[in-house]
Amino acid sequence: MTKFKNKQLIEGSSKFLWLGSFIAFLIAFSPYLFYMYEIFPSGSVWENSFFTYESKYYESVNVAMWTYLGKITPLFLLFIWFFTCKHWWYHAILIPIAMYVFQFVVSFYEDVYLEGEIFMDTDGLLYLAPFFFIIIVIVYLVRIQIFDRIYGIDLSELNETDVSVFSTGMSSREEKELELFRQQNPSLATEPSEDYYRKL
Repeated sequence: MTKFKNKQLIEGSSKFLWLGSFIAFLIAFSPYLFYMYEIFPSGSVWENSFFTYESKYYESVNVAMWTYLGKITPLFLLFIWFFTCKHWWYHAILIPIAMYVFQFVVSFYEDVYLEGEIFMDTDGLLYLAPFFFIIIVIVYLVRIQIFDRIYGIDLSELNETDVSVFSTGMSSREEKELELFRQQNPSLATEPSEDYYRKL
């Protein structure tokens, strides 16, 4: 039985080792991905057996590919980070991913279609703001759920407790019990009231 468990453990470890090695290779390959722009021609037209690409905005295929790969390489690394991150906040990585995707699409669109009167990249933050807001809300909700599970906080209890600036940290029920106890034992010294603290 223990031999079978050890064999499963070794096989599971070797899968993680292979996956980790593959991811490390992809990360190490990323500079080569970026410098692939050097293999493209410097002219405005690139013809190959599959298609013809004409760079209208950059007027150089080499510069266009430098721009595209300058967006694709960090996007590639961010995707690796997003899919391998084990932290609760990993959804926040979607924000720079969305930014790079938007920049890549805009630069490709402007280079291929070159409509001079339309500049999409001028108000990029305005286009991405709703997406950013949604991601921030998702991250915050995930954070609340995690803290709820870790600390056992029931959010419905917050409505039942009266918390003020001068609160003693007790709920209204506990304060009533304390007041009843003080009435039954008048010899106990009373604490200063809120008015006393406000006057200070």
